[in-house]
Amino acid sequence: MGDLLSFIGLSLTAMLNPTLLAAVTVMMLLPDPKRLMLGYLLGGYLTSISVGLLIAFSFHQSSGVESARATFTPAEDLVFGAIAVIVGLVLRSEFGEERRQRKKEAEKESWPQRLLGRGSPKIAFAVGAVLSFPGASYLVALNRLVHLDPGAGATVFLVVLFCLIQAAFLELPLIGYALSPERTEERVAAFRDWLARRGRRTAAAGALAIGALLLLRGLLELVLQ
Repeated sequence: MGDLLSFIGLSLTAMLNPTLLAAVTVMMLLPDPKRLMLGYLLGGYLTSISVGLLIAFSFHQSSGVESARATFTPAEDLVFGAIAVIVGLVLRSEFGEERRQRKKEAEKESWPQRLLGRGSPKIAFAVGAVLSFPGASYLVALNRLVHLDPGAGATVFLVVLFCLIQAAFLELPLIGYALSPERTEERVAAFRDWLARRGRRTAAAGALAIGALLLLRGLLELVLQ
């Protein structure tokens, strides 16, 4: 029971991911944030769930993190290869469409647009896939899961549950768009206006918030280990 509670607690610390929070903020500043967030979320699911399952079952076979094999197994080659191929196909499709539908640009792109590929859901998918490899909290949680030894079906369920919890800051806005699109759009617009008005203060507050989140997550990981 203790390992299970620790596993759930670590999923909450993984949710406090500064990279994810920064990406969500950037996407809310761009046109059509719903499609961008959905693309990022799907890319994140692709990596976090598939790699998480691979690690969980590899840890089980090797009796924990400490004795895990350093060499790639055929299963690892297949998983990482499939992720790379999917990301490559998505990017190739996006760049092909960009060449066919290139438009004249009156203004230079802002840094958020450059970061997430000109507001493209396909680029957001690729960014989400690349940035969603398991971090410290996830790896510790997977080790807890191995100690629980709940069986194959429960392992799959718990890994997916962990990935759903850690992506809550992406999922909640998308649920809002699905259930109440007009109200959610109003809130996103208000958030943009608030950022525009605050400017430098917002940047300072964001830096402080990210620092606080990192400190909090570090402390929680120490407690939950």
